[in-house]
Amino acid sequence: AEMGRTLVELFYDVVSPYSWLGFEVLCRYQHIWNIDLRLRPAFLGGIMQATGNKPPAMLPKRGEYMLKDIKRMAKYYQVPVKISEGDFQRIFGTSTLGAMRFITAMDMTQPGYLEPLSREFWIRFWSQREDISQPENILAVARQAGLSSELTQKLLEMISSPAVKNRLRETTEEAIKYGAFGMPAVVAHFNGEPHLFFGSDRLELLGSVIGE
Repeated sequence: AEMGRTLVELFYDVVSPYSWLGFEVLCRYQHIWNIDLRLRPAFLGGIMQATGNKPPAMLPKRGEYMLKDIKRMAKYYQVPVKISEGDFQRIFGTSTLGAMRFITAMDMTQPGYLEPLSREFWIRFWSQREDISQPENILAVARQAGLSSELTQKLLEMISSPAVKNRLRETTEEAIKYGAFGMPAVVAHFNGEPHLFFGSDRLELLGSVIGE
């Protein structure tokens, strides 16, 4: 982090609608608060498995609440998340491993593109309700984010490389080491120690802790 700036790491997976909400708010506030925002693509499936967590919608009452909550949050934060009951099955049936490896490859190649690329994955999956698990859909997302076909091809080739697989695994393990059990997991490095905040509804608290 630059002198005097608080490093804030956002661990996220594009399968998570709450991660999209947290991402958009932090992307807005990186220009208002004295923070250095670092986007950390990780794999939610790995975090759930390692910590024994279950998707919130597995509990029907919580699923019902989540539908209302995400609609309210989307309206409040003005992020075009669309959610309906059928989406829970859709999420369980979709693996974002390829997408998160693609985003990780971008992080290793041109991290400046992480923000628009990640946003396009969320828009496709959570606003347009389209699949993001197939290579041709990943290609469409990359085009939408303004990537050249050369760069896209390079990133697609990197997806299956040990370097990318290891990097995604290491980032996921790092989130777990900080205490993450779900996403978004936001880690603020303040006064020489990491402070973990879970979810997109703890950002006022994050601001308060770092003196914003």
